[in-house]
Amino acid sequence: MSAYLQAFVGILFRELLRFVHQRTRFFSALVRPLVWLAVFAAGFRAALGISIIQPYDTYITYEVYIAPGLCAMVLLFNAMQSSLSMVYDREMGSMRVLLMSPLPRSYLLLCKLIASALVALPQVYAFLAIAWFFGVEPPPSGYLLAAPVLLLTGLMLGGLGLFISSFIRQLENFAGVMNFVIFPMFFLSSALYPLWKMQEAGEWLYTLCRLNPFTHAVELIRFTLYGQWHGEAIGIVTGCTLLFVSAAIVAFNPQRGFMRARNS
Repeated sequence: MSAYLQAFVGILFRELLRFVHQRTRFFSALVRPLVWLAVFAAGFRAALGISIIQPYDTYITYEVYIAPGLCAMVLLFNAMQSSLSMVYDREMGSMRVLLMSPLPRSYLLLCKLIASALVALPQVYAFLAIAWFFGVEPPPSGYLLAAPVLLLTGLMLGGLGLFISSFIRQLENFAGVMNFVIFPMFFLSSALYPLWKMQEAGEWLYTLCRLNPFTHAVELIRFTLYGQWHGEAIGIVTGCTLLFVSAAIVAFNPQRGFMRARNS
């Protein structure tokens, strides 16, 4: 086994062990979107009826519409939790030990991001399995086609989280900063409402949703899950992934937490 492959397997195994030992993380990843799926969809039906109309004139239940957005929500929260662990590892010095490896720092950080995204995939599919009882029934091929898209989205969100965490000097500040990232990204997207509904509410709101990379990640998952092609979303999500991951690798400084602790 080459050193590069051995490093990736080791990092992936460490992430899996951390995930297994944090059982509440798995259940919280499921409960959060399921509450949205059950409660929010019920409220929508009570207010506006059982179905919504897509721009291409197809009728689907609201549960079917928001399920891809909730899959992206699972990836978003997992990416932020992974970024939190990176801040903790940096504070405790374990990331400095990992980066002392002769392998390139960029490769090790990329392995960390890929491992975190892979750990999130079972959480997404567990949610989809339960969502099936709510009428969310994509074709079997959609589950397979969605896997690389979910991984790409996880990488994009993980890169963004790692980039932001690179500028957080204290672990206590992480939760507050992430709240200013997670909720605007989620609500200013097409996760809960179609873009054309956002445009009816206001052109400025529609513009913000269109500029939000999370919107295009949701649309990519939504189309791929049902075996449809969305070239624009693929291009934007791929470009944002390369941008965020590159920025995170450049900005990450394993000495930041160590220097603060040494000077205190």
